[in-house]
Amino acid sequence: MKNSLFIGKVAGIKLFMHWTFPVIIFWIVFTNLSRGLNAEQVTWSVVFILALFVCVILHELGHALAAKRYHIQTKDITLYPIGGVARLEKMPERPLHELVVALAGPAVNLAIVITLFIFLRLTKLPTDFSVITHVTADNFLLSLAIINLWLAIFNLIPAFPMDGDRVLRALLSLRLNRILATKIAASIGQALAIGFVFIGFFNNPFLIFIGLFIFLGAMAEYEQVKTESALKGHTVEEITMKDIPVLKRDDTIEKAVELLLNGQAKNFLIMENEKPFGTLGRDGIIKALREHTKEALVEVAADKNLFFIDISEPLENALLLIQIHKYPLLIVTKDNQLYGVIDLENILEYIMVINASAVS
Repeated sequence: MKNSLFIGKVAGIKLFMHWTFPVIIFWIVFTNLSRGLNAEQVTWSVVFILALFVCVILHELGHALAAKRYHIQTKDITLYPIGGVARLEKMPERPLHELVVALAGPAVNLAIVITLFIFLRLTKLPTDFSVITHVTADNFLLSLAIINLWLAIFNLIPAFPMDGDRVLRALLSLRLNRILATKIAASIGQALAIGFVFIGFFNNPFLIFIGLFIFLGAMAEYEQVKTESALKGHTVEEITMKDIPVLKRDDTIEKAVELLLNGQAKNFLIMENEKPFGTLGRDGIIKALREHTKEALVEVAADKNLFFIDISEPLENALLLIQIHKYPLLIVTKDNQLYGVIDLENILEYIMVINASAVS
């Protein structure tokens, strides 16, 4: 992923750390040193943050494993300074399934809280958190239990992209259609977001950032659900471009530029011996111009990760493939033979046509 560092795999799911994540570590070290804490106290604070983000990973794995139960795969998990995000291929459409997936993350945090408090009681370690001013070896586990409890509660706030709004949508979907349920849940989340921004101006500026994050997340969720709904019942065949924009493997970058500028196509299928060899999009052409000469062959810039999709596939599946896997072009087949291609722009134009037809 762009702007993220791959740090490993858990249960077959790729873990990434966003480049901004180390910033929080440096910020904690700086602020604690500014408060006059000694090296040992600063070290415990850093270790606590690392332990907290292990809990965040476990939270996201809760979502991922619950989704897997309903045959929904998780593309990856990315750690950000404000938490983690598990990229599911899609959310379950059945309300009860979505409810289980949404609650799985907070449930993991609550399980951690219960486990830690049982351990603290059995070992007779202190459980009075009213005197905690900073993390030490003595209150490390207690502090971790408290922050996990806070994470569970915070994530249940009914505001996208938090789990609480997905819980709210799932409950509303038991009585309402998914679009209306999403609209209501998103509106509630945006109202809360505005509240966060307002309070942030007078109290904590960090709340402004959280408010904006929630507001935009709610808007994106609603638009995504509207898009998926518009495509329901439609198949890949309906929008397949049969006039395929083609480049040959031994064509030059200059030829690709010429086709890009003289036509409407932004993505091209590269062929070799009448078989697909790769794809090349506008961004790839621009990058090739920077890194190679115009006389270089298009094969040096070709994306050889091809994905074939049958004409009978639901159109929403094609959209998910393009969004999640970032395929610039899907190769459409009929009876295992090349039939045409589709790209994101193709799908978005079709959505505009569907929406316009619905209005008229």
